[in-house]
Amino acid sequence: MEHVTPEDVGLSSERLARLSTWLDEQISSNRLSGASVLIGRRGKVAYMSTAGLAVQGTDQAFSADTVVRIFSMTKAITTVAAMMLYERGSFQLDDPVSMYIPAFADTPVWRGGDHSLEDTVPQATPMTVRHLMTHTSGLTYAFMRSTPVDKAYRAKGIDLPGAASNLEAFVDLLAGVPLLSQPGSQWNYSLSTDVLGRLVEIWSGCSLGQFFAAEIFEPLGMQETGFHVVPELRERFAALYAPLTGADMSNVGNKSKSAQDTVEVGLSLQDGPEGSRYLEPPASFSGGGGLTSTIGDYARFCQMLLNKGELDGARLLSRKTVEYMRLNHLPDNKDMAAMGQPVWSETSYDGIGFGLGFAVVLDPVKAHIVTSVGEHHWGGAASTFFWIDPEEDMYVVFYTQLIPSSTYPIRRELRTRVYQALID
Repeated sequence: MEHVTPEDVGLSSERLARLSTWLDEQISSNRLSGASVLIGRRGKVAYMSTAGLAVQGTDQAFSADTVVRIFSMTKAITTVAAMMLYERGSFQLDDPVSMYIPAFADTPVWRGGDHSLEDTVPQATPMTVRHLMTHTSGLTYAFMRSTPVDKAYRAKGIDLPGAASNLEAFVDLLAGVPLLSQPGSQWNYSLSTDVLGRLVEIWSGCSLGQFFAAEIFEPLGMQETGFHVVPELRERFAALYAPLTGADMSNVGNKSKSAQDTVEVGLSLQDGPEGSRYLEPPASFSGGGGLTSTIGDYARFCQMLLNKGELDGARLLSRKTVEYMRLNHLPDNKDMAAMGQPVWSETSYDGIGFGLGFAVVLDPVKAHIVTSVGEHHWGGAASTFFWIDPEEDMYVVFYTQLIPSSTYPIRRELRTRVYQALID
């Protein structure tokens, strides 16, 4: 994509210097080992800056071509894949998931509260494909550590990679544990998109990795994105870090926990580029969090969505489908706070709904952030983040490798420094 000066697309170089300073401060303060920011506006790349190291203790800079684990930023790609198949007539959004994965037909629902996991009721309404896309399916994640349901996930090894030999076996194992809530009743971040990835395999007749490569990455020119780091990219693969103390994945969805209250500034290596599981192809492709990518590749994906489904002559989705995905799909136009999720990562979810594959801003004032109505976004567990703002004809991609994403309010700080740079 073409790179231009910020002023060519209505951004101030002088004001963007504040963003560059902020990026450097993340490294000098030892919050992050390395990071990068890319801003696209009006079809051009207006800002690209990097700072720090991809691997501490080496001279490997965190650069524009650094390969990172994007974790849950995979979810938007999986949802696009599913909607491509929707356009081909493979399914309807209100189809029960059990039409395609029979193991979910009889999955009961945990009664909740102080009840044991064995105290269940039947599904009042069946789990649908739309429920998977909006995280209202009743599924959860093993790392939540808050209910008997996620405890059962951990006991059975329901995670990716986990105990199952392939994605089909993984999904069948998941269907054997009661749901956290009735489908459609609550927003709970979950393995929903991994189940959706399995549906992509069923509908397409090929593996998720094959579908992504042929139908998304090849057309969009995303040549450095995949479910493992191929040998020619390994020298650019970043290490994954965590704070020294005070934060883990159970923080991200719990309003009563504040990682910043207890975090010890500094970095602890979690997964180095040598010996990482990402160096070999996985047995199961995680549509919820399995991809690695470069910032330029993900920028091409964002530009395709901002263009309403097309990039450089390759059309993945129709304009109308992308517009539909950007709408709030939570019942009665509720925000996520009203659906039982007051906070996620370090971000309040008052005024923020959920579309198909990403969060959608409904009310910037209620959300306490300077942004536009209709802006849509999501991030990954290692603090990566993207947002797309159709009103401003702009997208932003942020890469780093710090887990969990709730450690610092990086995403809120980044938003402020991007929007203050707009001058027309």
